[in-house]
Amino acid sequence: QVQLVESGGGLVQAGGSLRLSCVASGRFVQISAMTWYRQAPGKQRELVARITRGGDINYADSVKGRFTISRDNAKNVVDLQMNSLKPEDTAVYSCNVDATIQYGVSKNYWGQGTQVTVSS
Repeated sequence: QVQLVESGGGLVQAGGSLRLSCVASGRFVQISAMTWYRQAPGKQRELVARITRGGDINYADSVKGRFTISRDNAKNVVDLQMNSLKPEDTAVYSCNVDATIQYGVSKNYWGQGTQVTVSS
C-alpha cells in the first residue's frame, strides 16, 4: 500500500552536511507521522527525528541544533538536513511512516535505508 524511497546518503568529512529525503507513494488516505531512524553496526536502532502531519517535531538529544526535519504534506516528502556531522553520526538511516490506508485502518512502513558515513 505504501512504498518509501530514501535518498541523499553518502560519504562526508566531519563538519560537513548532507540532506536526506524520503518520498512516500502508493494507495493511502494520508500519512500521519514521518520519522527518521538510524542504526550503526552492533547498536540498537534509535529515533533521530520525528514530525507529525501537523508539524510537531521531536529530536534525539544528540542531534538537536545540528539536524532539521521538515515535510511537505502535498508531496508526501520528509527531509532531514544534517549539518556539523560527526563520526558518531555514521549509520544506516531509514524512513518510517504511519499511514492511514483506509478510514480507521493505519499501518507502519519502512524504507530500505541509506548509508551515511562521516570520516574523521
